[in-house]
Amino acid sequence: MLNRLAAIGGSAWYWLTVLVAALSLEAVALYYQYALDYYPCVVCIHVRIWVLGFILVALLGLFVRRYQYLRTLVHGLTIVLSAGLLERSWMLLGIERGTVEGSCSFESGLPAWFALDQWFPAVFKVLEACGYTPELLFGITMAESLVVIAVIALLISVAMTVASLSENFR
Repeated sequence: MLNRLAAIGGSAWYWLTVLVAALSLEAVALYYQYALDYYPCVVCIHVRIWVLGFILVALLGLFVRRYQYLRTLVHGLTIVLSAGLLERSWMLLGIERGTVEGSCSFESGLPAWFALDQWFPAVFKVLEACGYTPELLFGITMAESLVVIAVIALLISVAMTVASLSENFR
């Protein structure tokens, strides 16, 4: 089974799937922002940044997929990205449900050397205070769906990293 997972994790189709999934998440967020007028809060922007990380790592994975050790490193990066996405999504769900104390500001909290909110304001500018996320389908909110997506991404990332590591030690 690990051999099959390692083969999948080394294929271009796997990395293209990760890329398309991440681009789809960004597209849905931008659709809700620009077509439905649901503006992003600071935590939503942090989620978008983690998703941008998936886009960049998927592109990197496409280029290094033939190099076993680099591929393992990139799979490891997906664990970090999935964990970060899960933490921010969990925070967003907590804010939505009122289980997290505190407030969100209109400042992204990004350092000057990584000022995505200034470089790409159409995508990364904070426009609303935290409080709720819109409903998607069947009464499921965006925060709830992000938690599920992040958990699935984390499980897949761990499985692919373990498979890739097992391939390194053969």
